Amino acid sequence: MPKKQDTFSNRFTKILKGEIPMRIALFTETYLPSINGVVTHVKTLKEGLEALGHTVLVVTADSRVNNHVIADDVMYCPAVKLKKIYNYDIAPPISKERLDKIKSFAPDIIHIHNEFGVGISGVLIARTLKVPLVYTLHTMYDDYVYYVAKTKGFGKIVTSASHLYAKMLASTASAITGPSPKVSEYFKACGVKKPVHVIPNSVELDVFKPENVDKNDAVELRRKFGFADDDMVFCFCGRLGKEKNITLLLEYWAKNVRPEDKIKLFILGDGPLHEQHCKEAKELGIADMVKFAGRVEHPDLPVYYACCDAYITASLSDTCSISMLEGMAMHLPVLSLKDDLNVGQVKDGVNGYNFTDADSMYELLKKLRDMPKDELAEFGRQTRESIKTSGAIRLANDLLDVYKEALEVYKKKNRKRKLKKRYRVIRHRYVRRSRTYKN
Repeated sequence: MPKKQDTFSNRFTKILKGEIPMRIALFTETYLPSINGVVTHVKTLKEGLEALGHTVLVVTADSRVNNHVIADDVMYCPAVKLKKIYNYDIAPPISKERLDKIKSFAPDIIHIHNEFGVGISGVLIARTLKVPLVYTLHTMYDDYVYYVAKTKGFGKIVTSASHLYAKMLASTASAITGPSPKVSEYFKACGVKKPVHVIPNSVELDVFKPENVDKNDAVELRRKFGFADDDMVFCFCGRLGKEKNITLLLEYWAKNVRPEDKIKLFILGDGPLHEQHCKEAKELGIADMVKFAGRVEHPDLPVYYACCDAYITASLSDTCSISMLEGMAMHLPVLSLKDDLNVGQVKDGVNGYNFTDADSMYELLKKLRDMPKDELAEFGRQTRESIKTSGAIRLANDLLDVYKEALEVYKKKNRKRKLKKRYRVIRHRYVRRSRTYKN
């Protein structure tokens, strides 16, 4: 905890000069042992910031605890489990115990990564402790409306409300960020005029590294799921929900791909539509060409990627898919449904190809299948090279720049508030004296 004599202004100056490290509180609704894109992002950011000498406290919801518990620089807040929404844990936004513990931590920055209980808690605590707030939007909520709105009319109401909510959070923050230009467009649609810092997600390059995987383990895994040695295996990894567009991917597959093509689809992950997608594969007559792995623990993912030849996705809801980046780090070129708002993530001929329909997807599947092994291997190495700067340190440094900007913005606002307050006091005294003089 910083010394009491370190006023905000003094710490601000020292931080900008690089004389002292920062104290950063990261608020996220989900964290380890849960695994999703936000969790991976926050974990990577925490590791990067700590490697650079800064102190980090992660604040998260956990339905398994009855009191606020801090362990390994993570505060677990009592929460309720929402079984209908991915079993997420939601914590109440107001807690004196939480406020006291955060106050004791004395953050220089509060950085929220979710918009619900814990996220709102971060907003309120930042306001109470008078520290800058940074807000990162990870999720395109327009693609998730169907979870709470089953009719078109109600969907419009929910979408409008979510836009107002995002606008409110953005206006409260000293700085806002997102992992792709898609976030900028979303904020624009919400009526937010504030500039958005686009900071791509990072991948754990030291973890997702082909050299770390025993080739025999990868061979055994292929055999376990029934893939032949000469099969070309394309994988997708993610939560099996409507927003991931798996149904479209299966329909595209069924239109053109035949067993004799020796092209297989390997779907990694679990979710509310797991059973439905298995049923769809059977009904479409492609069950022999599509394998579902179910839930895969994050430490086991490298070997799963290593048993595949390429990555494929039809999702248009992702801002900057960490699963895709992990596959790319494992030398998997990517086939991606073209997304104009994420242009540049998958570059044709550099780290993969973009398809627009079932026919173009099929041609690209065959293109990669027919590529000579040495050429495909080089393409894989080139794919990893395209994201070689995507590490924890890069992510931390990018966000440290945002934090410093937030401190400056907050300091300017504070100065304006003080001047306005001083003006009101002087004006009040002048008016009072004037009235006394007249009397």
